[in-house]
Amino acid sequence: MQDLTITLVQSSLAWEDPGANLEAFGKKLQSLPQTDLVILPEMFNTGFTMDAAKNAETMNGPGISWMKDAARRHGCVICGSLIIREDDKYYNRLVWMRPDGSYSKYDKKHLFRMGGEHLVFSPGHEKLIVEIRGWKVMPLVCYDLRFPVWSRNAFRGRNYAYDLLIYVANWPSVRATAWKSLLRARAIENMAYAAGLNRTGTDGKGVAHSGDSMLVAPDGSIPLKIASCAESMQHFTLDKTFLTGTREKLGVGRDWDRFIIQ
Repeated sequence: MQDLTITLVQSSLAWEDPGANLEAFGKKLQSLPQTDLVILPEMFNTGFTMDAAKNAETMNGPGISWMKDAARRHGCVICGSLIIREDDKYYNRLVWMRPDGSYSKYDKKHLFRMGGEHLVFSPGHEKLIVEIRGWKVMPLVCYDLRFPVWSRNAFRGRNYAYDLLIYVANWPSVRATAWKSLLRARAIENMAYAAGLNRTGTDGKGVAHSGDSMLVAPDGSIPLKIASCAESMQHFTLDKTFLTGTREKLGVGRDWDRFIIQ
């Protein structure tokens, strides 16, 4: 494991306008310094829309092509979610795009019932754990944050299942307190870093988003926090020594309850 530099891109989104959003993120990334991982919001090219038929693309679509080009050009992993159409179904799909054009994917498990997401999209059923610079990373999407069992780390044979938990989101500002509280809880209870990247601005339905993106360390401290409502790109290098030291001092993983998700 080596130290890992991550970049959080907190931004507003143009409603159902993929071209405008891809252009905007492209401009933001022009000033990107050396980094290992760039994190973009949930549905970063459209905003959180339920008009999947209008806004969906395939895995060969322009959003995926943009991610491939950006990852190659900047020499880092790019992750964020898009609306994907596959086998006559729609998915809120997080894509983990590598510089060589290969990718991994995670389909959002918990669909936001209050927004009607469960009526339009199909849920995923498999977690994704990917590796970068020796770090094991589990990326999730927005509403997944409210479900600690799905987010739960595991400890087997002196090893943790993951070291960094990521949530990409379109989380409304009216529930910002829950967002900030749950991110800290997920980091502390799982003995891992937790990065939450949320959008800003008001969407096409009039829902306001304050961002409040942050990185929480496994001891609950917050080494990186982006100001509410600000459009900002911030970087932080995760310290492997701090992570391993915290786990050695407080090895609660050895006492976690073991269970299987049915």
